[in-house]
Amino acid sequence: MTIWRLAWTYLWARPLTAALNIVLLTLGLTVVGAVLQAQAQVERALQRDLAGIDLVVGAKGSPMQLILAGVYHLDVPPGNIPLAEVERLQQHPQVERLIPLSLGDNIDGFRIVGTTPDYITHYGATLVTGAVWTAPMQAVLGAEVARATGLKLGDGFYGAHGLGAGGAVHEEAAYRVSGVLAPCACVLDRLALTATESVWLVHDEMHGASEMDAQDLAALQADREVTLALIRYSTPLAAVTFPRAVNATERLQAAAPAMEITRLLSMLGVGTRAVQALGAVLLLVAALSVLVALWQALRERRADIALMRLLGVRPARLAGLLLAEALWLALLSLLLAVALSGGLTALLGFVLAQEQSLLLPGGWAWSVWWPVPLLALAVALLAALLPAVAAYRQDVHTLLSVR
Repeated sequence: MTIWRLAWTYLWARPLTAALNIVLLTLGLTVVGAVLQAQAQVERALQRDLAGIDLVVGAKGSPMQLILAGVYHLDVPPGNIPLAEVERLQQHPQVERLIPLSLGDNIDGFRIVGTTPDYITHYGATLVTGAVWTAPMQAVLGAEVARATGLKLGDGFYGAHGLGAGGAVHEEAAYRVSGVLAPCACVLDRLALTATESVWLVHDEMHGASEMDAQDLAALQADREVTLALIRYSTPLAAVTFPRAVNATERLQAAAPAMEITRLLSMLGVGTRAVQALGAVLLLVAALSVLVALWQALRERRADIALMRLLGVRPARLAGLLLAEALWLALLSLLLAVALSGGLTALLGFVLAQEQSLLLPGGWAWSVWWPVPLLALAVALLAALLPAVAAYRQDVHTLLSVR
């Protein structure tokens, strides 16, 4: 019988003890592994939606709020900014591309965003059916929006006031679905996109624009606003001077996404480190439990050890037997932890998708998960070290003399 097979037999000779140790090890490894997986996927999702955006410009307020509202559509923007100011920024020599965003309405909780086709191009999204809007009140739906609402090409729908479900419905202005985007695993999946003029038209009708005289209508049109602007620089040097120039204006606020996301991840890191500390405590308890179980097993196997020594088994092989038993525990726990970590991360992604929040990219981030197998190995070896040394130093005459 090989040492691994014998260790497996000894392990399950005490099934309740083995099961308890596996549960403790699995819990510790799962907590650490799930946190690493979730953290990696959240960071990948944040960087994915942020790609190619150098600056977000909006109304005066919190820079973090501008990033969360303008890039990830997870927060409420602080207000609107004049269209004339945005057009002036668009002509700036340091601006390569400016994408305006106009918010204010939703469909079943998914945001309706007035913008330009450049927004679709920026993320490299493609249409699975239909075409990009060519006139106001046409809309292109993200993949998640189309799936959740059941809308398809040519269907009509009404927007509701506000950025969350439950607002007053704008029944005076209907949208028509002109296209549906293929899943892009990006923020566009949970947005309904339309021309900026559509957002203006809906709110003009809400304020009774059809009943205004020519002078009032002209004044309304001259006072157009958008909510935010996503900017890409034409030169890296713009990062030094351009935000400062924007912040010097009376109504505009500039937010550098890279800086704000670094700050956000730093704040999230405090929570993840606390959860990882819990996992470390569980692993410590598991190591102590394995140590006690192996030490007790060593005392119960005196007769077996004495017999094996009489048959010529070397002390190193007896020590290896206990190490193999601990490694079996680590391997079984690691396999369970892989399944549970993946399941918990998938559950987190599902919950966020149901909440119309950040879409996680999915998959398995092996590049960040590698410490977990090392932890399993370290716990097993440390727990088995003292019993293995004791087994190695057992004297056969002492074993035979003990009744």
